[in-house]
Amino acid sequence: MTTPTRPNASLEGVASAGRALTLLSAFRKGDDAVTLAELTARTGLVKTTVMRLAISLEEHGYLTRLPDGAYRLGAELFRLGSVYQQSFRVEAYVMPVLERLVAETSESASFYVRSGEHRLCLYRVDSPHRLRLHVRQGDMLPMDNSAIAQVLRIFGAVPLPPEAASMEVPLYTGGERDPHVAGMATPVFGPGESFAGALCLTGPVTRLTRQAAEDASPSLLGAAAELTRSLGGLGLAAGR
Repeated sequence: MTTPTRPNASLEGVASAGRALTLLSAFRKGDDAVTLAELTARTGLVKTTVMRLAISLEEHGYLTRLPDGAYRLGAELFRLGSVYQQSFRVEAYVMPVLERLVAETSESASFYVRSGEHRLCLYRVDSPHRLRLHVRQGDMLPMDNSAIAQVLRIFGAVPLPPEAASMEVPLYTGGERDPHVAGMATPVFGPGESFAGALCLTGPVTRLTRQAAEDASPSLLGAAAELTRSLGGLGLAAGR
């Protein structure tokens, strides 16, 4: 008699974990509470699967079920977010650099890291101008063709692609994500040759023109070099 073959338990666990992460990722910026029906629609999972996963996530503090049956992200995610930011240990170094860049250029300065197929604005100081790009710390933007995304994609690759060795930085793009917005970005490195993130300036294309970007390049490159040294990096040439 042939013994029925049991599914691979480890593969089942991976699939279950993947569905749980899909459920958490279904929450969007601006959500307060999300109904079961909406979570089902966003994830493509059946209601019974969403309910089963939600029970487990609620037990571990990742979700909170409200009296009306809707769900809200739990406090454990806030704790992990705090741990995530602290793990970089760069805020004390980054924020003064961003503030000085804004003072020197009058454009908004930011520090981005890559998160999957998105770029995460980890730290930001806004331009004093009333006309500026409204991005906040914690905002997730697509990995598009902007200068910021290109720096994250190229210099964050392991191993570095051949074009990184000859690439002139900072990169400048105008109108890639928004026809009214321009940006310039350069890589920052951490301990050894590890890539830390992208340091950038953004502003309206009418003000941050290519000529204005060239004028601001020394400030941005100097800030990136200083931040790289502060983080224990070996500099752009070594990072290549």
